[in-house]
Amino acid sequence: MERRRRRAVDLLNQDESPTDIARILGVRRNSLYRWHSQARFGPNGLAAKPHPGPTPRLNDDQLIHLEDLLLEGATAHGWHNELWTAVRVAELIRRHFGISFHPEHVRKILKRRLH
Repeated sequence: MERRRRRAVDLLNQDESPTDIARILGVRRNSLYRWHSQARFGPNGLAAKPHPGPTPRLNDDQLIHLEDLLLEGATAHGWHNELWTAVRVAELIRRHFGISFHPEHVRKILKRRLH
């Protein structure tokens, strides 16, 4: 995407037709003009900006609290043995934080955010 924006600006600076550039690159003319304006802010004006992604539903403080809850053991939370399963952790999260997660997503949370 960044390369296409830079190419479009280069072509505009070479006095190529905006209509032709838009057709060739598969974009709207409005985008060309916007990119041309952004290019005036220097080389970073057209740089690709990473998307931060969605805000996690469990924040960092809640994760720390979840870890403490898990360390208390499963029997402390009403299960008959100490085995933590994704289903049990999902239920623990629902009980303590009011947030429902699919067990597969709980596995991802445990693997990626609690290490």
